[in-house]
Amino acid sequence: MLGVGDYGCTVAPGGVIRTMALGSCVAVMILDRGTRCVGMDHIALPESSVSPDRAAQLPGYFADTGIPALIKKMQQVSGSFSKPANLIVKMAGGANVADPNNTFNIGKRNALAVKKILWQFGLGAVAEDVGGSHSRTVTLFHDSGRIVLSCPGRPDWEL
Repeated sequence: MLGVGDYGCTVAPGGVIRTMALGSCVAVMILDRGTRCVGMDHIALPESSVSPDRAAQLPGYFADTGIPALIKKMQQVSGSFSKPANLIVKMAGGANVADPNNTFNIGKRNALAVKKILWQFGLGAVAEDVGGSHSRTVTLFHDSGRIVLSCPGRPDWEL
């Protein structure tokens, strides 16, 4: 179970990674077909420059520190990391749930920051469910690579 700013990965058969109640936060999921490692980061803000101390303690909190930290963790856990062509990246979240006047646009800014950082690694999301005004819970299943999203009042769906 990942909280806000947490990231994690697994190579364990039967492993499941879940994060709950993504509002403006964005979950980035990476599936490495070469090493069979799967990982997720629950990103709350786009840039670590707003709080370098928090970024040092909780790098997953920010897009610019979280994605590199997740990739490094996946390399450590699996013993290697595949070339970009073997990686499947998906993302979810980035909703507008607490900003009715679009004053801060945190969800949109988070989604754009994630895409920018992924691009720096030569990666892009092959699927995404971002925006809207609803929160999401994301569950990533190691064995199948399935990503299931759920939201109160809606049936579950796959990404």
